[in-house]
Amino acid sequence: MTARHLSLTFQTPDTTRDFATALARTLRSGDVVLLSGNVGSGKTHFARSLIQSLLITPEDVPSPTFTLVQTYETQRGPIWHADLYRLTSVSEIEELGLTDAFIDAICLVEWPDRLADLRPRDALDITLSAGDGEVSRQFEAVWNDPKWDAKIAGRDGRTK
Repeated sequence: MTARHLSLTFQTPDTTRDFATALARTLRSGDVVLLSGNVGSGKTHFARSLIQSLLITPEDVPSPTFTLVQTYETQRGPIWHADLYRLTSVSEIEELGLTDAFIDAICLVEWPDRLADLRPRDALDITLSAGDGEVSRQFEAVWNDPKWDAKIAGRDGRTK
């Protein structure tokens, strides 16, 4: 299966939010979005925007850096937002119940490199990095599973 990808530049945090909101409308239980990038690259902003757009009742969406996982009930079902930065072994991930959530919930996972062999093969990989401007971000999405074609492909006509 050939990997497909989409590269974009988000000029402002609002542009990032708008894309995350549009993606959110396509997600269903079993969809896993892996968010990579350096500290401060916009991973949590992207996840927060996506989650807030689906909440039934507005609420604060904190970074799960210290709690490791935050869960939310949304219009699309449960969302698990995980930050694996502080984890040091795969067994810690299994203890969180994250692998079960990959099947039963929408999962947003920051620092997915910690997943090792637990990484779902059908996940959408998103990498965010600093752009040329002070608040701009480079966005790169890569996927192998055809289910993502309709969810993300062609958002700007530059999908390869």
